[in-house]
Amino acid sequence: MHKRHFLKTLFAAVLLAGGVGAAQADALSSAEKSGVLRIAVPQDFPPFGTVGPDLKPRGYDIDVANLIGREMKLKVELIPVTSTNRIPYLTTGKADLVISSLGKNPDREKVIDFSSAYAPFFNGVFGPGDAAVKTAADTAGKVVGVTRGSVEDLEFSKLAPPTANIKRFEDNNATISAYLSGQVQLVATGNVVAAAVNERSKLRRLETKFLIKNSPCYVGVNKGEAALLGKVNAVIAKLKASGELNQVSQHWLQAPLPADL
Repeated sequence: MHKRHFLKTLFAAVLLAGGVGAAQADALSSAEKSGVLRIAVPQDFPPFGTVGPDLKPRGYDIDVANLIGREMKLKVELIPVTSTNRIPYLTTGKADLVISSLGKNPDREKVIDFSSAYAPFFNGVFGPGDAAVKTAADTAGKVVGVTRGSVEDLEFSKLAPPTANIKRFEDNNATISAYLSGQVQLVATGNVVAAAVNERSKLRRLETKFLIKNSPCYVGVNKGEAALLGKVNAVIAKLKASGELNQVSQHWLQAPLPADL
């Protein structure tokens, strides 16, 4: 009796697991049936996602979410998330996609799948348009400001020639102030910081000179959602080809999409 009961319980559990898996593996059909695509987006990470003066979400990721919904002919339901809960919202079925400045790494790839890249996210050396700097070697003899202990500080220090004059500041505001006031000729920082500076100030606009570390953004999709992932990739490819994604980058990051994105 015990053995029969165990087998019945096991069989029921297998059926239940199979049913859940089938439901989870058909997010595209579910979205098309409901007419709604649920997309997790950032709410506190400008310029990718924030709340505007009208209390509505705005930013790079919000624009991309709406463009994907438009191309899929689905109404977009924006779900505000943080960097901590964005992946759990996806894996627990609270969202169909995560578009939240999400970088790819081996640990995350064990949990979810990723689309093709849709946004640049990198650390680099920035400076005025007339600065003849294309590689780390070109910073020889130049004064480069960095924020002490930051990723760009650590990475640029490995690349910088011995004659580069690296000036370290205690926070991003001090680093950027040093650049705007002419204390340093170049800065090593993130493209998001550079975009925010260019949006707020017309003094000594920052242009990308070269990349230090590249970590583009991807759309997160649950494992087993091949149809949805394929659809998202097709939309991203279309938006790149049409130039619309480049327009989003120009608007929010004050720079065109990199050619190799």
